[in-house]
Amino acid sequence: MSTAILTGQPVPGSSIEGDLRTLGFDVQAASDASDADALLVAVPADQRVAVVDARFVGHLHALRLGLTDPRFDLAAITGAVTARPAARAALTRALVREAVTPAGGPAPAGTTADATAVTDVTTATVTGTASGSLADRLAAALDADGAEVHRPELGSLVAAVPSDPQSRNEARQAVDAVDDEAVRLKSAVKSRDGFFTTHFISPYSRYIARWCARRGLTPNQVTTASLLTALIAAGCAATGTRPGFVAAGVLLIASFVLDCTDGQLARYSLQYSTLGAWLDATFDRAKEYAYYAGLALGAARYGGGDDVWALALGAMVLQTCRHVVDFSFTEANHDATANTSPTAALSDRLDSVGWTVWVRRMIVLPIGERWAMIAVLTALTTPRVTFYVLLAGCAFAATYTTAGRVLRSLTRKARRTDRAARALADLADNGYLAQLVARRTAGRRTLNPLLTAAAGVLVLAASLVAGRVAGWTWVPVAGGLVYAVASGHALVRPLKGSLDWLVPPLFRAAEYLTVLVLAAGMKVNGALPAAFGLVAAVAYHHYDTVYRIRGNAGAPPAGLVRAIGGQEGRTLLVTLLAAVLTGNGFTVALTVLAVATALVVLAESIRFWVSAGAPAVHDEGDPA
Repeated sequence: MSTAILTGQPVPGSSIEGDLRTLGFDVQAASDASDADALLVAVPADQRVAVVDARFVGHLHALRLGLTDPRFDLAAITGAVTARPAARAALTRALVREAVTPAGGPAPAGTTADATAVTDVTTATVTGTASGSLADRLAAALDADGAEVHRPELGSLVAAVPSDPQSRNEARQAVDAVDDEAVRLKSAVKSRDGFFTTHFISPYSRYIARWCARRGLTPNQVTTASLLTALIAAGCAATGTRPGFVAAGVLLIASFVLDCTDGQLARYSLQYSTLGAWLDATFDRAKEYAYYAGLALGAARYGGGDDVWALALGAMVLQTCRHVVDFSFTEANHDATANTSPTAALSDRLDSVGWTVWVRRMIVLPIGERWAMIAVLTALTTPRVTFYVLLAGCAFAATYTTAGRVLRSLTRKARRTDRAARALADLADNGYLAQLVARRTAGRRTLNPLLTAAAGVLVLAASLVAGRVAGWTWVPVAGGLVYAVASGHALVRPLKGSLDWLVPPLFRAAEYLTVLVLAAGMKVNGALPAAFGLVAAVAYHHYDTVYRIRGNAGAPPAGLVRAIGGQEGRTLLVTLLAAVLTGNGFTVALTVLAVATALVVLAESIRFWVSAGAPAVHDEGDPA
């Protein structure tokens, strides 16, 4: 059990001690700030600590938000402040100063901070003083020290430290006037989501989340159930029968319901974890792309048989490139200064008009609308029709969003930071060949990064067309070599230009389409499924890179990027394999490359995301 230390005179009728015990805190007593400091020092360094005013009046969920969220090392609400092990030293220093001079002052010489380590055990100190709230003074002192203190949005929830009987009575009446369970349920749902999710899933999935919480289920378990349901749906689609297609559509919707539920459960019960971040960040794509594969297998069995592997791979390529556009644009503008744009201002104005909000969210075909469309088309039509509609819808959505972001970038006055440039370089995924070129070119005058990357992509595309039309098998190899050199030149200068965020999406499209075109050109059974597997493995690596950057954990190790060749190395290697191997040999080579890449990438990804150093977040998900 966790431990809390209660100081000050108990207030008649106060529920703070019981609320803390409900949240898992064991409660002890201290007489003043000095006594509280001594008790905190005695708390094992691997436990969370908190300081809460004994006069606190508020909702239980306000305390939960302020004291139990594992994503933040320091957090505070009115009358309460908490520190995870990594921030124990900062809180201890502030408390020592408060013990010496209640208004805050220099700590005595020789004071040392606690050592820290990570644990799930929690300790809280509850304290009340005769002059103001100690917890609030500590939070202010932490701010003054430059510490990052998270303050959750409480909305209508009450968190107060009344100083007299009248204000205490008013605070209690305010608590009684608001149903904190209703607020908790509402806050479990994302404030910004797609039309289908908002109106057809969330109204009941939040209650499924509460049902799961009351039975001790974790978001990770629900996420895993969602994955298993989607894999079963893919298996049903692979049967190639109409009942199988209908079952696949129903199960795909069920999987999406569970996919919404896991995030709502995490927000409802504040169950955020490193493993959950990894699972939630990657399983959506794994489910969708596994379903594509199931549809392709089912198409071969349905009716007279139909080969739609090229369409399945094309859908995966388009969807992945679309996501990279989203990620790159977001990272480029994450912390840009003077980040204003007439286009962005117009978009904000449109978002203030109710009906335009939903139209704009729907036309980008977010995950809810997309999965609903796929499910209905699977049940009622054929895999080929499903892929045609999916490709058309995603192509329109990608064109709309990319055009809007290009227009914003051209009209906004933004100064991008070194962090943004580094993130874009990491998303580019250049390997040893491109890095060698960049080192040899460093210090020389180079062209615009985007123009250089675009020129390399155009040369590669032209060589693929020439190889396909004229049968010149070695021309794509030359194109791949030029592309590798261009990839290195593109990253010599920091990617701080207004449109440099387009460089990573260009590289993704070049690599994935090279695999697609060369596999389709072999015209042998198995080549396209092998290409699908290779692109899926590489796409996983790219998604993994994105979510590490989002968690402020940096890109994957440079050794991993080099081990799997970098994007330009893999592109050149595939062109070489296509030039020297026959159709069956090329298929085998792609299969081996896919398996090897998947094993290396998954091993490193699992090692990172289950380690203590991974960010403790639960991804909120993207509309797309």
